[in-house]
Amino acid sequence: MNTSSKDRFLSHKQDLVPSSDDIRGEIYDFIIKNPGIRYRELIRLAGISNGVLTYHLGILEKFGEIRVERMSNKRVTRYFTVNIPKEDSDIISCFRSKVIRNIVFFVINNDLCTFNEIVDHVSKAPSTISWHIKKLREAGILRMIHGNDRLLYSITNKTIINRILLEYQETFTDRLIDNYADMIEKL
Repeated sequence: MNTSSKDRFLSHKQDLVPSSDDIRGEIYDFIIKNPGIRYRELIRLAGISNGVLTYHLGILEKFGEIRVERMSNKRVTRYFTVNIPKEDSDIISCFRSKVIRNIVFFVINNDLCTFNEIVDHVSKAPSTISWHIKKLREAGILRMIHGNDRLLYSITNKTIINRILLEYQETFTDRLIDNYADMIEKL
């Protein structure tokens, strides 16, 4: 292959392969649209290999475009843009779970409810509900109040939860959130 045909080949190849900046921008857009997104979810959405995603996430983190939060067990990593406050990202991380969102909505609408009422509403095993309630308490979203002869659950700060649900409602694509957001806006 002479030099001119090699140059044409390389030029044509570059047209077929998106540039690194395009891929990085696409990854960044996925993180903007899905704050708290996990690594595997990013791989699926971006349709790129593990190594390519790791490389671009590293660059985005190095240049301060994203914040990477590694949960205490080191097995869960979530990605946020740097403009999302840490307090919000903790709550958003919890709300990425549909079961947790169902629990929170039920407790918001039925303040001071019992564990059994939550289990009945969410229709999951008591052990599953217990695990999620523990996560919600650790995140400071739920509090436990000792009633007469039972434990009652309440939202710690409804104002913050309502703000986050409204502000980031597009990231939680769920009819339940849309209905709740409509209800809050009417108040």
